Amino acid sequence: MTQVRVREDESFERALRRFTKSCEKSGLIADIRKHQRFEKPSERKKRKLSAARRKLRRLMSARSL
Repeated sequence: MTQVRVREDESFERALRRFTKSCEKSGLIADIRKHQRFEKPSERKKRKLSAARRKLRRLMSARSL
């Protein structure tokens, strides 16, 4: 559970921004998005394969520099 204590003389918007950042760092937002709808096994396989390709492409481009 993510908690943010509001500091003295801190605006609500600022505290909300810190809370949002904290949720993103903990992976809560990604987990909620992942569970919003059912993903078929073939879609999951396709998504993971494309992520692996992107990662490999990034590594290859970093090595060539």
